[in-house]
Parts: sequence; C-alpha cells; structure tokens
Amino acid sequence: MVSTYLNPPVALMGAGAVREIGAWTKMFGAKKALIVSGTGKHGQTLNKEIAALLKEAGIDSAVFAGAEPNPTDLSVHEGAGMYLKESCDAIVAVGGGSPMDCAKGIGIIVAGGGEIHAYEGVGKVVRPLPTLIAVNTTAGTDSEMTSFAVITDTRRHVKMALVDWKLTPKVAINDPELMKSMPPALTAATGMDALTHAVEAYVSTIATPTTDAAAIAAIKLIGMWLRPAVAHGDDMVARDMMAHAEYLAGIAFNNASLGYVHAMAHQLGGFYNLPHGVCNAILLPHVQAFNLVAVPDRFVDIARALGESVEGLSTNTAAEKAIEAIKKLSTEIGIPSGVKHLGAREEDIPALAENAMKDICGLTNPRKATIDDIIAIYRAAL
Repeated sequence: MVSTYLNPPVALMGAGAVREIGAWTKMFGAKKALIVSGTGKHGQTLNKEIAALLKEAGIDSAVFAGAEPNPTDLSVHEGAGMYLKESCDAIVAVGGGSPMDCAKGIGIIVAGGGEIHAYEGVGKVVRPLPTLIAVNTTAGTDSEMTSFAVITDTRRHVKMALVDWKLTPKVAINDPELMKSMPPALTAATGMDALTHAVEAYVSTIATPTTDAAAIAAIKLIGMWLRPAVAHGDDMVARDMMAHAEYLAGIAFNNASLGYVHAMAHQLGGFYNLPHGVCNAILLPHVQAFNLVAVPDRFVDIARALGESVEGLSTNTAAEKAIEAIKKLSTEIGIPSGVKHLGAREEDIPALAENAMKDICGLTNPRKATIDDIIAIYRAAL
C-alpha cells in the first residue's frame, strides 16, 4: 500500500514566529492578501497586527472578520466576494479552526467557483487554492496544517467535511505568544481537540509507523502540559509544548484520518452550533470505550503515553486505563460531563446518529458501528 503524507511546505514554530509572516507571504509572490479572522475583538486586534507585519514587507491587505464559530456556507461566500472585490491574490487566516476553515472555503470558491456545497467529500476541489498562510492562535484544531475543512451547511444544519490535499496551507505559523491570551476554558477545549486528533489517528485503520510516532508524541506532550497550560495561561513553556503537541497531532490525523468521535461531534456542532473541541472531549472516552475491543494493544500504548502504569496488568485492563486517563484529564480541566449541559436533547439523537453514519470521518474508525451503536454512544455521552 502506498502512503501519502500531506503537510505544509513550511511550518514556523516558536515565540516570535509570526513576525516572519511578511517575508514568507512575499516569497510566494503575493501583492495583496485577504486577512480572514473571527468576529470578536481578539480577531480584530490580530488583524491590525498582521496587516502591519504584511505592510512592512510591502504587501497590501483587506480584512474579512466574518468567520463566526462553526463557519457557515454564507460566510464562505461572503468572504469570497470580498476577495474578488478587493483584487486579492493570497489569503492569510488568523485565529483558530473557524477562521482557518472559512479561509479554506473562500480559497475553494475563488479558485473553482460555484457553491461550497459542491465540494463536500474527498478530493472534490478542482483547482489549487490561492496562496494560503495560516496563523494559529489555539493549540488544538490543527487546521493551520491539514487538508481538512469543516463548513456548516445552513440549509441542512449539518457540518460538511471537505478533504483535499489542495486545502493544505503553504505556511503554518504556531507562535505561543499568540496563544497565551486564551482563557482556561478555550485552552482546555482546544487541548482536548488535539488529544482527540492524536487518539483517533493512532487507532485509525490506515495508521502507519510515521503517523503512530507523531500521535504518541502528541499524546505524551498533552498528558504532561495541558493541565499547566489551563492552570497558568502565561506559562510559555506549557504553551510552546502544547503548540508542538497540536502540530504533531495534526501530522497524525492529516495522514491517518479520524473516526467516530469527529463524525459524531460534527453533527452536534452543525445541529446546535456547539463548540467543536468540547463536543470532541465529551465524546472521546465513550467512542474509545466502544473501540477498545477492536485494538486493545493500541489503547495500552495510549495509557502509557498518558502516564498510566500498566505493568503486570492484562491487556484489556491496561487498555481500560487509557479510557480512565482521558476521563480524568477532562474532569480536571473543567470539560462538562455530558452534551446535555451544552443543550443537546435526547429526542434529537436518532437524527444526529443518522447524519453521523454518513460522515466521512467514520470510514477509518477501527470498529464499524451500526446506527444503534451510534445512538447508544450519544446517549452515554448525554
């Protein structure tokens, strides 16, 4: 079997990395960039900083601060309209997963035209995107370096997964100085998002030694540094280590894909407009408890990576330590105990499960589920 590895050509890591954005954007021949950010004050502040750095390199910019949490088809098309109106030739995404995914959607439309819905699925992007530079301000989504984008279809109230190598940014920037202002709850949610990426990649049916190495390294770093990052936001060592953990998790899932956690979390996000990282965190132990019987040895490795002592235990008992460790980490950093606390309703579960069964992320889950299995997992996570 041939394994294909898709990662950005350039990754800038470490404190101060963002200050190199002008030079790298110019290196790709850009004259004017559309800066895509979130709708909040933090995004507006970052826009000004990025615009100033680009200007120092002789690059003009326009700002689209319309990437709401769980970006929609509407925001993608609005941003594409601005890109064309402003005669841009590059895109700079600033923020977490939402601006990144919105920027990818904008790039798809300005390159290929039509509606974003036509690109749902795998390998549907027909033309290369404009130069895309991604400045990550969270340590969890991995959108700054992956070939995935998730856009909410406002007509169906579902999240569309778009997967294509052309969505991989040209430059990924992870500067921990931009992450220290994240509040504890967001730090926790994005950190658990990164853990979900690493765990799902490690137990994926298409995992390889390369993705395994990245996934286990990410799990170890998250087990060591997520708690300090949540407790002390200005701990720059913790922030830096979480940035590396997030990037490693991205390498893992960008090339080994995901599983039912994401397939199910996408439905919660699309149906109720819930935060993706929190949905992943709540679902993660329940889905992996379902998966444990399929690949118990893999969960023993995960338990070790999370610092659990498994010597002298049976394989199944040691594997269960991984599930316990994930639950303990979630509890200690303040993740809600169930999705009902976020507004999910039991009467919606059959519809959520039906949509989850159609999500492409489920294709590489290590144990195949029936719709009744998915319903049972949703109920356990309620």
